[in-house]
Amino acid sequence: MTETDVEKLKLMVVDDEPDNLELLYRTFRRDFQVYKANHAMKALEILDKEGEMAVIISDQRMPEMNGTEFLSLTVERFPDTIRILLTGFTDVEDLVDAINSGQVFKYITKPWKPDRLKEIVEQAADTYQLVKKRTQELRRALRRESLFNAVTTAIRESLDYSSMLEKIVATIGQSFETSYCLLRPVESNCLTEDEFSYLDPKIPCSCESFDARLLIEQVLKTQHYQHSLYTINENLCYQLALPLIYQQHLLAVLALHQTEREQPWQDEDIQLITGVAEQAALALSQAKLYQRLQEKQQQIRAELEIARQIQNNLLRQSLPDIKGAKVQARCYPAREVGGDFFEVFVHPKGDLWLAVGDVSGKGVPAALFMASAISVLRRELSQETPAMPNMVIQNLNKALGDDLISSNCFITLILARYTPSTRELVYANAGHIYPLLWSRETDTENPQYLKIRSIPLGILPKWQADFGQLFLAPKDILLFTSDGITEAMVTKKSYAVENSVNGLKPNHRSMLHLDGLWQLLQQETQPLSLNHLLARIQADNNIQEDDQTILSLEVF
Repeated sequence: MTETDVEKLKLMVVDDEPDNLELLYRTFRRDFQVYKANHAMKALEILDKEGEMAVIISDQRMPEMNGTEFLSLTVERFPDTIRILLTGFTDVEDLVDAINSGQVFKYITKPWKPDRLKEIVEQAADTYQLVKKRTQELRRALRRESLFNAVTTAIRESLDYSSMLEKIVATIGQSFETSYCLLRPVESNCLTEDEFSYLDPKIPCSCESFDARLLIEQVLKTQHYQHSLYTINENLCYQLALPLIYQQHLLAVLALHQTEREQPWQDEDIQLITGVAEQAALALSQAKLYQRLQEKQQQIRAELEIARQIQNNLLRQSLPDIKGAKVQARCYPAREVGGDFFEVFVHPKGDLWLAVGDVSGKGVPAALFMASAISVLRRELSQETPAMPNMVIQNLNKALGDDLISSNCFITLILARYTPSTRELVYANAGHIYPLLWSRETDTENPQYLKIRSIPLGILPKWQADFGQLFLAPKDILLFTSDGITEAMVTKKSYAVENSVNGLKPNHRSMLHLDGLWQLLQQETQPLSLNHLLARIQADNNIQEDDQTILSLEVF
């Protein structure tokens, strides 16, 4: 268990009434590290000093700045913070504003019930910890993948053994932002005369300023990593040396130096450096031939498998049973992780929310944005009264837009709210493929496409569009899909007579498109099986080129 596991979460209470403020403080001081402020400006000062809070509880009616305005100022800086608003029964407009701009998790009417408030705060704390845990795990997997790929690329680009060692030490030195990095090859448990080093060009010191001989000798004796604290010109520095071992053979010793580091290397850093060192040792063991480093790729795939499991956990593992309807969803990334996602959420008031999204790009970078999009979307849909689908998408763009624009990425998304009691469907589309609506009861040559659509998220700072509205009927099938389905290459048969040897036009491959998907859908038996439908599509593709996601709503 780490220190962060046993530390109390930070909670801030903001209220201009001293009695309420003191009551809130006493209610939560045993379970949280509580900060209190009697007005919004004081609360902002505390945030500047103390940083992110797990939960913020704010009164709505306060002088100078109300709770909605205050909470909206915290959204961009602290997107993971869970916000709770205290308000009166008559503040309906304020509540709507809070949901749209302040991203409020829950609102509590005054006077509140202590037990109910404690229950909501516990839910908020659990939500905060879950988002933090999964985000950290995914970022850790991304960092490991990036570092492993950097070392692998450096080795593959090397022309000989010496250049391989030079690239290894330079890559590790730059990746871990060291002041100086030294690699000493070992043969028969003795150091060779060769040494390869990297010196940060911003450091004014020379290589001679860093003496790693004592630490390297200790690594030779113990074959375990060693670290120490020392000073250079009154500057506090840290030193870490670790062995490069393959199959119980010591191949080299790597020493890292960091000047003016805020704190020593933590266990997580050492494990990461050790993992990178192990990869380098594998390359050195292969008769000085870097191209045989492929054997180490299994470890990289294992790390990506962890990232894949994390992403799968973000998606719904079981779908709800809906009276009078059936929901199916499948998501298959083209790589271990991808940017496609779906969401099936049943609101406590009975509405069913469906979404399919696609982050531009592939792999772990797209997966990070996918995780952020799901987290924000679930937070929006968990509101007491969620906004209309187009407003939810607008809030998503507000929360993620800056990061998407700066990363030159975008997200397409289709979001719909289905009310089982009335069969009403309200949807909004942010640049995603048109949803396909088809009924088994009608005999038509063309399906119905829901064509109200706007631009993807991350294109403009403010996203806005109208929503579409319709009513479904029994035997209707609504299909959401990503472009990995419609752009899949399939073999299409044609019997048109042409000038060919046998008088028939040969089979040709082309994209499936929505029309081709609908033709396949017509041939499916009742009830619809997405597994069977996808098997028919994938059977014609030896290599999956893009993430494939599909979601269906079938009304009985």
